[in-house]
Amino acid sequence: MAHRKPIESWLTDMDGVLMHEGVPVPGADAFIKKLRESDRPFLVLTNNSIYTARDLHARLNRIGLDVPAENIWTSALATASFLDNQHPGGTAYVIGEAGLTTALHDAGYVLTDSDPDFVILGETRTYSFEALTKAIRLINKGARFIATNPDNTGPSPEGALPATGSVAALITKATGKEPYFVGKPNPLMMRSALNTIGAHSESSAMIGDRMDTDVLAGLEAGMETFLVLTGLTTMADVERFPYRPTKVVDSIADLVDLV
Repeated sequence: MAHRKPIESWLTDMDGVLMHEGVPVPGADAFIKKLRESDRPFLVLTNNSIYTARDLHARLNRIGLDVPAENIWTSALATASFLDNQHPGGTAYVIGEAGLTTALHDAGYVLTDSDPDFVILGETRTYSFEALTKAIRLINKGARFIATNPDNTGPSPEGALPATGSVAALITKATGKEPYFVGKPNPLMMRSALNTIGAHSESSAMIGDRMDTDVLAGLEAGMETFLVLTGLTTMADVERFPYRPTKVVDSIADLVDLV
């Protein structure tokens, strides 16, 4: 096996790795503290496009995890970066929350429902039939279809909620058009994150709690991958996949000494 370079930069998922159901995972504070003290480049990643990086900084801070806003990378930011690179100064009809609309505004996009270049679907807790109908009609008229992430469900205290992937499937069924998903497991999100911190995949690692998004995205981006068992995946689940993480650990506490 080819010898990998030492890990200089870290990407880590948020839910299931640093926190679980709003409670910090033991060792997460020590891991973040060690990263900051070492001055190693790092980003906390999330496929959730609802919140801005500043919102997430405040939410993490409330549970004792001090992650600066500039060290947070969301699927909304990745989507805005992708569109700014592909089609700068464009127009979009957006279904989503402040995390997505703010990122697009900051990238110079104009949000409109009048002949937009793109229809962009993100996460929201208030998907409306009227908004979905408008999105379907605009796509049928020629707007290109982008979705922030492919997650079919999201967590809530009451149980699973339909998420971007499920709503995108509804739009696809009505239009015959598949969206381009920017978030994990698309390695594009990982590469845009690495570019943001000036890191290289050969000397970077990805920590996640899901094989089908975190580990797959890290693997396809050429990174070292660590699977933690504090989220959705068990050791039995790992065996079902045709690929493997570099290493499986109980929790992020087991990785503190690697920083």
